[in-house]
Amino acid sequence: MAGNTTGKLFCLTTFGESHGEAIGGVIDGCPPGLKIDMDFIQNELEKRKPGQSFLTTKRKETDKVEFLSGIFNGKTTGAPIGFIIKNIDKKTEDYEFLKDIYRPSHADYTYEKKYGVRDYRGGGRASARETAARVVGGAVAKIFLKNAGIKIFAYVSKIGNIELEKDYKVLDFEQIEKSLVRCPDKETSEKMIDLIKNIKDEGDSIGGIISCVVQGVPVGLGEPVFDKLQADLAKAMMSINAAKGFEYGAGFKSSGKKGSELNDSFIIKDGEIITKTNNSGGIQGGISNGQDIYFNVAFKPVPTIKKQQQTIDKNGKNIVFSGKGRHDVCIVPRAVPIVEAMTAIVLADHFLRFKFY
Repeated sequence: MAGNTTGKLFCLTTFGESHGEAIGGVIDGCPPGLKIDMDFIQNELEKRKPGQSFLTTKRKETDKVEFLSGIFNGKTTGAPIGFIIKNIDKKTEDYEFLKDIYRPSHADYTYEKKYGVRDYRGGGRASARETAARVVGGAVAKIFLKNAGIKIFAYVSKIGNIELEKDYKVLDFEQIEKSLVRCPDKETSEKMIDLIKNIKDEGDSIGGIISCVVQGVPVGLGEPVFDKLQADLAKAMMSINAAKGFEYGAGFKSSGKKGSELNDSFIIKDGEIITKTNNSGGIQGGISNGQDIYFNVAFKPVPTIKKQQQTIDKNGKNIVFSGKGRHDVCIVPRAVPIVEAMTAIVLADHFLRFKFY
């Protein structure tokens, strides 16, 4: 199986399955001498882990990360940083009835046809459990970027038809973690919570949108052809389980605008060159221009639901079944730290490339 590594200079390789002994990863290319805040890394994992509230899956995992290499006396050595997160609360028996069933909108069919074998225990390698390793890699990348003055803020801006319509500039990002759904607006947050409760009672699931803002990015990150900064961000976001769409800056609304309406004019402010507007989302020609980078990632509803669905088994027999086990009604709030992590990994990778110029 290929495709388990992301990045060119700052690289993360992940391994493990949902119901295996552990998941983990190797971070390669992290510069030496970086002071590692273990409490910060663990706190990032706390944001993603299951069982956070009554709105999430009831699977109970401590998600305690154990570092195996690459860190000595609290600092990175420059060697590969190996780590594992043990799977504690496994209930493999919940998935036994699925071993011959192709679940709608899951990876069951494609995995089995491609590899000739699949791990049906919680989705195996296709499970979102793998993203915990991304959060560790992203936390290390965040520590690296913090030294460069780069900050990343992701939050839930839409669940179902409930949308936060305020501009990110008027939001208080300190409120993100005070909301069960990680929406920094109290009124909108409460509406989202009520919607998720109702969807849960129906035995269904619901999707949404995560918005991300990156501040303090210098001019010059990104390469102008195949490795455009927005292209690498898009690939990173679309590699997250259940992600269905990516847009940055003015996004899809750009298609309905005139050039005179959308162009970002350059001006001088406080002796610095900036753009008067930021429809470009902080990236022009695939390269960061020093303004805030902002983008949206759309997530589909979790495909495992308690309502009855029709599908077939590996023998082509028609089957009616309903999902069992422990699953999120809405995965979007728990995906917020994953979006931040993947953003950090991309930016750290490009920052290291940028330093060579």
